[in-house]
Amino acid sequence: MNEILKRLDKIEHQLSNQVKENWLNIGGISQYTSLSISKIRRAVKDEELRCSKRGGRLLFKESWADQWLNEEENQELSND
Repeated sequence: MNEILKRLDKIEHQLSNQVKENWLNIGGISQYTSLSISKIRRAVKDEELRCSKRGGRLLFKESWADQWLNEEENQELSND
């Protein structure tokens, strides 16, 4: 029983770390992806890249950028 509780605590800790994902502004997401700000803005405009528009600012989660980049990569591979 004690071993199960230890495992549950470990799982809970791992999940709580995933929830605390960083929010990045457009400059931060540009740096994170190594893409230009204009490319990021175009992807947002074309609804390819998910963002939050809180307080007039574009905010992004790293996981949203990762998902977008992976989708873009998969499209390139399927076109080959």
